[in-house]
Amino acid sequence: MKYTLMHKNLSVAQIEIDEEIGSISKIIEIYHEKHMPVGTVYTMHHETKAQRMALNHWWTGRSIPASRSGIREALDELGVYDTTLLLTHCMGLSLSDHYWIRPTNSDVKWEDVNFFTNDFSDDIGDVLFGAPKKQVGFDYSSPDNTSDGNLKKRWKIIHGKRCLLKDGIKPYRQQPFNELIATKIMERLGIYHVPYTIIWEDGKPYSMCEDFVTTETELVSAWRMTQLRPKANHENTYLHFVNICMESGVPDVTAALDRMLVLDYLIANEDRHMNNFGLLRNADTLEWIGFAPIFDSGTSLGYNTDAAQLGSYDAVCKPFKKTHGEQLRLVSDFSWIDFAKLDGIEDEIRELLSDERVPEWIDEKRKNAIIAGITNRIHQLQTIAMAHTSRQDFSSQEDDVEEDIAEDYGMEFE
Repeated sequence: MKYTLMHKNLSVAQIEIDEEIGSISKIIEIYHEKHMPVGTVYTMHHETKAQRMALNHWWTGRSIPASRSGIREALDELGVYDTTLLLTHCMGLSLSDHYWIRPTNSDVKWEDVNFFTNDFSDDIGDVLFGAPKKQVGFDYSSPDNTSDGNLKKRWKIIHGKRCLLKDGIKPYRQQPFNELIATKIMERLGIYHVPYTIIWEDGKPYSMCEDFVTTETELVSAWRMTQLRPKANHENTYLHFVNICMESGVPDVTAALDRMLVLDYLIANEDRHMNNFGLLRNADTLEWIGFAPIFDSGTSLGYNTDAAQLGSYDAVCKPFKKTHGEQLRLVSDFSWIDFAKLDGIEDEIRELLSDERVPEWIDEKRKNAIIAGITNRIHQLQTIAMAHTSRQDFSSQEDDVEEDIAEDYGMEFE
């Protein structure tokens, strides 16, 4: 079927989608190449062209990952075999950007359908959270069809705000608490971030945050930026990304990365892959605003590691290096850190984990191990910061991440 790829009310391209497999089978015509999704066009002999494979990768990447926790059961309930088949049901609309598809014979406007200002259905979200599919009046119109990430999650409108609710995985369901701990650390250090809170439903904890994308802005992932050009021989993963950002005119690249890498060291983040950090741009002018606030920090603090091993386990690392020690060497400046502001963070973490419902998931032994780990990493960071020199080599490709993919929660820990 033929569709118009839209950016708000701007017709960007005419495409054809194979309804049986949910992928783009043809790019018929491009109307505004500058508004094509980032990383889907290339220039050859001074002529800009779109790559169908790249555009299709972008399109299918809008769908729920196959590794999402509980997705197989949800697809069985919905009666579809692949998450990409859900995209056309919601016109590809998202709460992360302003792209969508419109049937070529339609004159519907962005203002009439976007999820930023219009209500959306809870039906898809209910199924994703384990509810049976409604037999009558099921409504597929939901940003849950285009939500990224592998943890079970859903969008809800709460007091007029678009809010993302995210689950943890068994046996500890620690990710929601980790989001709150990361929020507290970033508040103290003045790191630009998305604030998270905890809500409880049916005795289970969920992290909740408001959508930080607006009707004027949109999120472009770091991965999409790296598709703007191939990595040069002299570039490692870090420099490839930094150089592309600087070439594109993105402000304050290294300062924002410094803060993200420091946070990830402190919380032993295992899943800061290229699709859960990125940039904000103006959706109308395409002007780069800067780094997006830090979000999605839950897969950290030994989230699935036994408490007895939390003091000694070696956390895996992304997106640039395989170890946090090596990745911290990419930080260009530590002078912005006021370590005094971290005084008492242990007591604050203990207090936020003191809810009477928490011990079902995080017992006292585990709580103490989490706090001890953060305390040790703060002390280690102080030592590293004191010994830091600005004359470092950021170009080494040793210990680079070879495959930067998100943690797979397709099979939950029992």
